[in-house]
Amino acid sequence: MKKNSDHFQRQSKSPFTRRQFLKDTVLSTLAFTTPGLLLARSQKSWQPTNINSATMQGQKSSTRPPNIIFLLTDDQRWDTLGCYGNNIIHTPHIDSLAKRGITFDRAFVTSSICAPNRSCILTGQYAARHKMWKFDRELTPNQLAATYPALLKSTAGYRTGLIGKYGVGKPPGKDVFDFNKGFSGQGKFLFEKNGKQVHLTSVMADQAEEFIVSSDGSQPFHLSISFKAPHVQDNASVKSNQFPYDPDPAIADLYEDIEIPVPATATQDYFDRWPAFIKNSEARSRWAVRYFSPERTQESLKGYYRLISGVDAAVGRIVAALEKHGFADNTIIIFSSDNGQYLGDYGFAGKWYPHEASIRVPLIVYDPRLSKDRRGARTNDFALSIDIGPTILDLAGVDVPDVMQGQSLVPLIQGQIPHDWRQEVYYEHHFVPDPAWHMSIPRNEGIRTARWKYIQYIDSDPLFEELYDLDSDPLEKQNLATDPEQTNQIRKFREKLLIMRKSVE
Repeated sequence: MKKNSDHFQRQSKSPFTRRQFLKDTVLSTLAFTTPGLLLARSQKSWQPTNINSATMQGQKSSTRPPNIIFLLTDDQRWDTLGCYGNNIIHTPHIDSLAKRGITFDRAFVTSSICAPNRSCILTGQYAARHKMWKFDRELTPNQLAATYPALLKSTAGYRTGLIGKYGVGKPPGKDVFDFNKGFSGQGKFLFEKNGKQVHLTSVMADQAEEFIVSSDGSQPFHLSISFKAPHVQDNASVKSNQFPYDPDPAIADLYEDIEIPVPATATQDYFDRWPAFIKNSEARSRWAVRYFSPERTQESLKGYYRLISGVDAAVGRIVAALEKHGFADNTIIIFSSDNGQYLGDYGFAGKWYPHEASIRVPLIVYDPRLSKDRRGARTNDFALSIDIGPTILDLAGVDVPDVMQGQSLVPLIQGQIPHDWRQEVYYEHHFVPDPAWHMSIPRNEGIRTARWKYIQYIDSDPLFEELYDLDSDPLEKQNLATDPEQTNQIRKFREKLLIMRKSVE
């Protein structure tokens, strides 16, 4: 990807003032320390009963299973990291993971909404199968037992931990997580602690360090850290004049001296092209809170960027803790997000629809055992949110259950491309808001190939569709669905959508 992302209109202003640089330097004092000798990946024959005092923390063993940390941000689109071409946002610690790990340039969610897609990640299943379309539902005991953290604990003897926003009802108990600092709902960013205002992201970094320190090396560990950042504060409104994003007070003026470029499609012209049912949807209502003026747009973009930079500082602290306590050379770190986010694109805020801003997410896998020739590699092969669970299980040497529909990414991490690897992505969004919420989010589905994007709003009458040739139009500016020259292409995608819809049930 080019260093200057084409998804944003570029500005000529300098990204950072000296004061901002010094502030960020102070914030990031716990920086990465490059691990020593990196171990080549080997097959794992470890069983829980084989562990003994000779494999305590800090000691290397080719048969010892890896520790695995999964970092999940909330509503972070893929192009808001330096390693994905954004030359304004400051994310040195996450970028360092990418430089020493594998970066997936085509990572997508299968449903761009919080609870359903978090269920996809946990179960390795499309929402059509797990059917977790409502926010007040929890996974059944049988579903929960087949999630990747439960399987790591029950079949591989892992010490498991959860920190942050669980997102699928009430966090489960000790049958799944030995260390549980998870919470239900959205939570809040700022609160008082010991007479001082503290930020949730910083507290979660404290909790991660607590988990690492309390791991004695007698068993491998898995820690899921689910950040609230950079999710908007949902109760923000124009009427209350509440700011949509609450960054850490320590970096509240980061990016203050620059103008963050808006997405290239964030214009009235692009909004005017939509049919009425989309113009009047929740995507526009949320835009009216976050992007209703140039000044408010800058406030929202800077708040969003600050929250991501806060996550980056937390990542630096986590990696430093792994170094300090002797776990760095055998701990895999996976970084991703639960879905993307419109930052004013097309006159929208939120997510839900299958445009790149909404469904494309960062995905980085850092494994200190990678061979030298794989460090810093990138892949364009499609990776999905439903692949995360199977990948974690595979890395831990646990058989992936048949009920999981995702695929392990381990072959791609190793530089292999299976001959039957997916060539297209199916997207589904069948969530229907509770009538009491008074919001409209049209149901939709889509198909994304290397070249084409097809979108169908399945309840619209007449049927509304979108078609983009991504080779010539990567920003999805020109809808070709009504172009007579694309009649056959549209017909093929309609037929394929029916087949793919059926195949994931």
